[in-house]
Amino acid sequence: MVFRIPVTTSTNDDARDSRYRHGDVVWAERQTAGRGQRGHTWHSPEGENLTFSVVLEPRFLPVGEQFMLSEAISLALVDTFAGYGIDTRIKWTNDIYAGDRKLVGMLIEHCSAGAHLARTIVGIGINVNQSAFDPALPNPVSMALLAGRTFDRAEVLDTFLRKCRDRYESLERGEKSALQEEYCNRMYRLGERRPYLLPDGTRIEATIEGVRPSGELLLRHADGSCGAYLFREIEFVRA
Repeated sequence: MVFRIPVTTSTNDDARDSRYRHGDVVWAERQTAGRGQRGHTWHSPEGENLTFSVVLEPRFLPVGEQFMLSEAISLALVDTFAGYGIDTRIKWTNDIYAGDRKLVGMLIEHCSAGAHLARTIVGIGINVNQSAFDPALPNPVSMALLAGRTFDRAEVLDTFLRKCRDRYESLERGEKSALQEEYCNRMYRLGERRPYLLPDGTRIEATIEGVRPSGELLLRHADGSCGAYLFREIEFVRA
């Protein structure tokens, strides 16, 4: 069920309430403290975009394979945009890019019970109809800017939820190898030699070769060596 509310601090915070169960969606027109990855905030003009959280209870999934859920959700977003004629790529770990511009931000928060996941909150912000962005933002884009028309936000959300259900059920059936392969094939900058930053500020040149099921980004360094990096261990340098 979709619960639509006018304003909240963060839909992820709201979705933690135990009254929301598997498959429920909290959609807010405005967030006063929306969160993104790396501690960033998420701002969205009221009535133009989609800011929502999906509640999932993936008890079949071992904690060590939680990144596969991120892969499934990311691919559901790619599927959604493809249906509107918009080609997108997945920027590791789970942003969605059109070209070199950010279309979607996502924040996934897990709770576990023993060796398996118990509850997951998937917070998603999709730039749908916004045409003007804060100049301080480095590279935003919207569906409207890409397609040259506006969209019915409820329809976009419904399309995503259907695609999400399909990808989730595929993961639940154990179709992990196919999911992993498709995610890798849709990765932003796959096979391209580009600059990256290490936590100490060192700049390196490397090529994305894929991602492990556990979530580490695989980079081929200029000297031919291969490194595996977790979130916060490597940072993209924007074009």
